[in-house]
Amino acid sequence: MGNGFQVQDRFADGAQYIGGSLRSGTSGRSHAVVNPATGETVYTYELAGTADVDAAVAAAREAFPGWSGATPAERSEAMHRFAAVLAEQADDFAYAESLQCGKPIKLSTEFDVPGTIDNTSFFAGAARHLEGRSAGEYDGDHTSYVRREAIGVVGSIAPWNYPLQMAAWKILPAIAAGNTIVLKPAEITPLTSLMFAQAATEAGIPDGVINIVTGAGKDAGEHLVGHPDVVMTSFTGSTAVGKRVAEIATATVKRLHLELGGKAPFLVFDDADLDAAVNGAVAGALINTGQDCTAATRAYVQRPLYDAFVSGVAELMATVRLGDPFDPSTDLGPLISHAQRDRVAGFVERARAYATVVTGGEAPGGDLEDGAYYRPTLVAGAAQDSEIVQSEIFGPVLVVLPFDTDDEGIALANDTPYGLAASAWSRDVYRAGRATREIKAGCVWVNDHIPIISEMPHGGYKASGFGKDMSAYSFEEYTQVKHVMYDNTAVVRKDWHRTIFGDR
Repeated sequence: MGNGFQVQDRFADGAQYIGGSLRSGTSGRSHAVVNPATGETVYTYELAGTADVDAAVAAAREAFPGWSGATPAERSEAMHRFAAVLAEQADDFAYAESLQCGKPIKLSTEFDVPGTIDNTSFFAGAARHLEGRSAGEYDGDHTSYVRREAIGVVGSIAPWNYPLQMAAWKILPAIAAGNTIVLKPAEITPLTSLMFAQAATEAGIPDGVINIVTGAGKDAGEHLVGHPDVVMTSFTGSTAVGKRVAEIATATVKRLHLELGGKAPFLVFDDADLDAAVNGAVAGALINTGQDCTAATRAYVQRPLYDAFVSGVAELMATVRLGDPFDPSTDLGPLISHAQRDRVAGFVERARAYATVVTGGEAPGGDLEDGAYYRPTLVAGAAQDSEIVQSEIFGPVLVVLPFDTDDEGIALANDTPYGLAASAWSRDVYRAGRATREIKAGCVWVNDHIPIISEMPHGGYKASGFGKDMSAYSFEEYTQVKHVMYDNTAVVRKDWHRTIFGDR
């Protein structure tokens, strides 16, 4: 199939990676991985059933004592080797990611794969910095300190929009902290998650530390979240599914980390660099064909710049090149599936009744008609309470609305249930600073939109969930904090005992 390996041959033993080896699922149901650029099937496999989840959890549980008991240096060294293996196989990872997702190869090559390698290197170092509060005598008679301990087997669920990066975001902080993990990738995009686990084994990370079960959410996913031997669940996906995950997890009192939907505002003040804002809006709206929970989806532009912004964005969107994901000149690939393309188109078609489609709003024909393509789309004139402004579309669609005062602009930016990411565009440091303080989102960019780095946390407010991926802050999700207190007095009868018996 190209780029050094045949997918069906590479995963001939199945799409479940349990205890260090591939195996076939036992659900009795098969599933096809489809290239969304062509509609062609690239891999068919047997879905995981509950027995596969049980086997994966058992493998993770068996590996936990050895992995959690390893020194931080030993875990760090193994993860540095892991990063090196990923770097050696970067081309294969980029190829497989573009094949299953339809991502332009330049996105996979320049963003998804190097970002994952960098994440692995970061957590290799972070494994040696699991620190608690320094020891101290806080009441005078006792020495206290804080330990960070691994919590056990983590059961995580990753989405289809960034399969490789999301697998890494789930796996790396968990194992750096000494946990073991069972990851369920989206059944439509399992290839790079499986390759990621294989690379870990090649790097010498012990069998059972990283396990992959590829199955349907109703079967494998819910069984994993509810499994009695899973102590924590981390889920990235839609808010609706996140609510179901929370119901199952809380029934068994599991620790829960949710990274859910977004509807990121793009707030342009009247002193902004207009050209920079136009370029940033198009890039921020179209990244990964708009299938990004932090993508710019709602542009609010102060009225003096509004008309010029609309025309500038429409003009630039018209130059974006749709095409074969493996053509290096392609800017925009297909959506993940025809069903997702039709869902996005439905939002735009319904919006025509109350707004103006300035550009786009259609699927291309010709050589691309067999793929799940949709043209970059700009919508203007929608009301703030309309569906296209309030709901997550997850496609290459940007809605633009005007505002008059700074107060109004910030209020509009906050006026959705979501709070994952946002950006503010201004040359005025005080104006931008106010926006960073008052916009309720887990990340607020100033004069840019989208960049992420391993050292900084990613996670949301409100209906966008809670908890953090990446950065040292992610260890808050994946470690148990324990207070240890030593008596320093050697006194038999403590002064506080008199509250129970006797007098001073």
